Amino acid sequence: MKAVGVVLAGGNSHKMRELTHRRAVAAMPISGSYRCIDFVLSNMTNSHVQKVAVLTQYNSRSLNEHLNSSKWWNFGRKQGGLFVFTPTITNDNGYWYRGTADAIHQNLDFLKRCHEPYVIIASADAVYKLDYNEVLDYHIKKNADITVVCKDLEPGEDASRFGTIKMDEECRIREFEEKPMVANSHTISTGIYVLRRRQLIDLIERCAEEDRHDFVTDILIRYKNLKKIYGYKMKNYWSNIATVDSYYQTNMDFLKPEIRDYFFKQLPGVYSKVSDLPPAKYNPGAVVKNSLVASGSIINGTVENSVLFKKVFVGNNCVIKNSIILNDVYLGDNTYIENCIVESRDTIRANTRHVGENGVKVVVEESERYAL
Repeated sequence: MKAVGVVLAGGNSHKMRELTHRRAVAAMPISGSYRCIDFVLSNMTNSHVQKVAVLTQYNSRSLNEHLNSSKWWNFGRKQGGLFVFTPTITNDNGYWYRGTADAIHQNLDFLKRCHEPYVIIASADAVYKLDYNEVLDYHIKKNADITVVCKDLEPGEDASRFGTIKMDEECRIREFEEKPMVANSHTISTGIYVLRRRQLIDLIERCAEEDRHDFVTDILIRYKNLKKIYGYKMKNYWSNIATVDSYYQTNMDFLKPEIRDYFFKQLPGVYSKVSDLPPAKYNPGAVVKNSLVASGSIINGTVENSVLFKKVFVGNNCVIKNSIILNDVYLGDNTYIENCIVESRDTIRANTRHVGENGVKVVVEESERYAL
């Protein structure tokens, strides 16, 4: 094993509005039966990284439940394994994680006890497939101190919510701006970094001494002229889900056959915690077009261009268009839902209408499902 994995899954995104009131961004459901963190963990195991630490913090209950066993991703049994670290109060420290570098610093003992020469740091809020070994080989070939995986955005996409990068012809990073007001470059950092374990320990300890807490601003940007920081360009599909619109769009992308095939038909696969549910049931009169319907669902109405997660009940004469219905939602009869994301475990009463007119609407209804 050449590398150990560190997954940063503690962040809270205010841009997700009500969706992150109950769960961390990393635990957001994707494409029917996956969660966002499944993609990064699957990439780790497919790259033969056997030891992975997941650093969780904000609203981490559902994420911790999801990570109850390393067997779903086939991490090391005797050596290695899946470790989940939440902030702990010690004699020296009474803080939450104050930033990405601080999160690693509070768990530095884990890195010190490892013997792998390299560390792969990845954030858990993106959907992609990547062989980290290729990045590692590139890192070694370039003799780099830090390698940042980056991606060229499509024209028209907003680069200002990411860190933007400018590289020279040798792919060395010359400029790095974190979430600029106006983006000068369309190349963005994907939040995946490769560096030597000893180097990381030194940098993090130096950060902590200076009371600095953020990996990007306090390590990458401060050291970009001192250290050899290179960019590795990623060519395939990559999507970040940290805003409501991008989360909606990422799920809608899975309705395109080429993206579904890329993730689920082509090896290496994407793995998740398995839940034993019966297959979806379509009752007489149900009409379903171009939609993903997860197991455990019962459909009586019309569903078009939508993603339905597990255990969704769609009542009679319901119409659902261009929407995402999260887990365990009950939709009463004659409901009309268009351009919405319906929060999990909601009960939408009969004869209700929800339409997202200016962008995507997030529907949260606290109705009682079972009347006494």
